[in-house]
Amino acid sequence: MQQRRTSRHRMKSCRTRGWIGAAAGAACSVLLITSCSAPTVVDGRPLSMLWDPNRVGGLPATDGPSGPRADAPQPTGTVENTDNGEVDRQALLAINDIEDFWKQNYAQSLQGTFEPVSTLLSYDSDDPKSPSACGEKTYKFVNAFYCPPKDLMAWDRGTLLPGASKYFGPMSANAVMAHEYGHAVQQMADLVGPTTPGLVAEQQADCFSGAYVRWVAEGKSPRFTLSTTDGLDHVLAGAIDLRDPVMTVEDESDDPHGSALDRVSAFQIGFDVGPSGCAEINESEVEERRGDLPTTLQVDPEGNVETGQIQIDDGTLATLMEFLETTFKPANPPALSFETANCSDAKATKPASYCPASNTITVDMPALQEMGAAADESQMVLLQGDNTALSVVTSRYMLALQHENGMALDTPVAALRTACLTGVAQRKMAEPTDLPSGKSLLLSAGDVDEAISGLLTNGLVASDTNGDTVPAGFTRILAYRTGLTGDADQCYERFS
Repeated sequence: MQQRRTSRHRMKSCRTRGWIGAAAGAACSVLLITSCSAPTVVDGRPLSMLWDPNRVGGLPATDGPSGPRADAPQPTGTVENTDNGEVDRQALLAINDIEDFWKQNYAQSLQGTFEPVSTLLSYDSDDPKSPSACGEKTYKFVNAFYCPPKDLMAWDRGTLLPGASKYFGPMSANAVMAHEYGHAVQQMADLVGPTTPGLVAEQQADCFSGAYVRWVAEGKSPRFTLSTTDGLDHVLAGAIDLRDPVMTVEDESDDPHGSALDRVSAFQIGFDVGPSGCAEINESEVEERRGDLPTTLQVDPEGNVETGQIQIDDGTLATLMEFLETTFKPANPPALSFETANCSDAKATKPASYCPASNTITVDMPALQEMGAAADESQMVLLQGDNTALSVVTSRYMLALQHENGMALDTPVAALRTACLTGVAQRKMAEPTDLPSGKSLLLSAGDVDEAISGLLTNGLVASDTNGDTVPAGFTRILAYRTGLTGDADQCYERFS
């Protein structure tokens, strides 16, 4: 879209289901795995357990192996239609583990009685002779599902689980299985019924998956282990990849699973709060968590669906700077420069830097445009678009606000405070703002997903003035989400 007066610029891009919808995403292996561990990390003094830069939901931010333990017991149980291969072996081991988690934790938080799922079914979506299950043809059905009438849980051993493990780490397959098992738990606990919206049921299942993954990360699983940095980041990447595509009001799905923001936030509720928090997820909770963030693409006055990305150029950045100045009203607004960064008191970072000494945001336009080019898993990236880039520039403006308030900018706390304030700024972009120029910059469906993906892969939105971030993508995203649902005062209070 072009900038013009009295117009609203919407940042958006079309989405797909990533590797699950296109040959199991055969493209996103190397880049995704290496980018999750790319940010430079700084040490710092702890705050509270939840907001500590060196912790993840209160757990220590740790490196290390993720996946099956070397001394894990052999899987037990019966799987129908199995080929007795390694994929099914690991799937059954994961189910054994998930059942142990629920045996230990169900009664503490949920009503009813926990009973293991009675029937387990494996199938190969690549096999034309693959059996039907619960009235569903499984040939070319790349999925995993729970069927309440038959108390049956099924999974695709041909494409889904191998793809999850290959591209998002071995624990991503466990997270998928824990999600589906969560649907069985919903039935046991009478949390869902015929009138329950599909999104609520899916958000609860994402949450239950997060609760199980937390149990593994705590070291309580006898079968699996998970690092809270790279290992957990890959699980979150898998959740982002499985987001719903962005749709218009007319074609909105009646069986949604949620945007990347929806799925990650529900997972984080389970990880941070546990099953009791999952049981509290209902339609009003989901609506409150989403707030006024756009969920569907709009239609222009001529009846055309708004597609495509806003152009990343000088004009767009000028409008962004105008929006931030109008919204936050700093006494000394930072300047915007496209010259080579030369700062005496901070390191330059691409594609955008903030220099406290000169109060200047410096942008490397080619690098910013590359970051903001619309792409997804089919192009060997997790997800990126215009707001991947614009959220980074916004974060450098948030450093300028902190500088004006006399706050240290080179600490892990400053990095998380910056992410939080960026979330505040992005929430404010969800509603039209009258700018002196007559131009406008308005958040569109999918933009927050682009920012969250960037927080996981490059971490710059949650970085300090030197571009240093904190160890865990989980914590970076949590800080950003705090701003999305809060205000600036809350960011300053929690990250002080």
